[in-house]
Parts: sequence; C-alpha cells; structure tokens
Amino acid sequence: MVRVRAVNMDMANQSDPIPALGVTATDTIEVSDKTIPELDISYFFTPNWAAELVLTYPQKHDVTLVNNGTRTALGTFKHLPPVLSLQYHFKPGAKFQPYAGLGVNYTKISSVKLAAGAQPLELEGHSTGLAFNLGADYHLQDNMYLNVDIKKVQLRSDVLANGAVVSKAKLDPLLVGVGIGWRF
Repeated sequence: MVRVRAVNMDMANQSDPIPALGVTATDTIEVSDKTIPELDISYFFTPNWAAELVLTYPQKHDVTLVNNGTRTALGTFKHLPPVLSLQYHFKPGAKFQPYAGLGVNYTKISSVKLAAGAQPLELEGHSTGLAFNLGADYHLQDNMYLNVDIKKVQLRSDVLANGAVVSKAKLDPLLVGVGIGWRF
C-alpha cells in the first residue's frame, strides 16, 4: 500500500531552562508547528501485519524564546524524521480498517542556525525514539482508500553552547494526517 498524506505536526515544546542565557523556569523555547507532505509505503506480511515506512523531505522549523509574553527569535533548524513501524490491522478486507502501530523514529537534525544574542547554539545532530500510531483506512473504490493517521513520536535533542549541554529539548510531535492510499 502506498499513501500520500497532509500531516499537521504539533510540537510538545518542553525544554529545560538555559541558565547561561538568563532563561527562567517560566520561559519556554518553542519550535514552530507546521503542516507537511508525507509519503508512506506499507508492506503486508499477512492480512493483519504490515511494516510501514514514513518518508518526507527535511523540514525547516523556527525556534523562539518566549519570556513573559515577549517572543524572541532564536533561529531555525531542519530535521528529517523517517519512521518505521510494525502495524496490526484489525479488520483486513472490511470497508473500515483500523490499525495500531509501534515503531522507531530516527531524526537527522541539520542546518542549525540558532543564537541567543551573541551566543551561538547547536542542537544534537540526531534523535532516536519510539513512535506510536493509530489510524484507519476507509475503502473508497477499487484499490483506493481514504486514510486518517495519528502518530506520537519521541524527538529529543540536547541544546549546546560552546560544546557543552545547556538544555534538553523535548519536541515529541503529535502528527495528525489525512490522505489517500492505493493498495497493490
């Protein structure tokens, strides 16, 4: 099965304060939410079990420091977040086909352009974490399906200044996607 989806990426935006930058415990570092295109390929081993590989291109995000309602741009970074999951499809062959999956996410972080004032910041170059998903395919006609999919992905990165870890960012996006699939 091949699917194309529009996916809304809603970031968790939790981070430790960065004392060296004067960030207090009430301040937050926010990474922009966005809607992205996605392609996935599923291979069915049996009518119930499938492996799904989710692909997209590197996504650019804005990073902002929020301090007592004041927003200060820190810069941007890109990430490439492929996910490989094992899924169980509960009702193969039915019109409505729900599924659940568990997998792994490997995110490559690149093009980091972050600074707080004159202090340049870096992000750890990669992240590996679990991915959980629930979804359903609705059979429209022939081999065409409407798809709705929700994933929660672990995406974490250390924030570095001069090579030293100054914070830990927990981005853990919630991905809500809608698309069309074709089964071959």
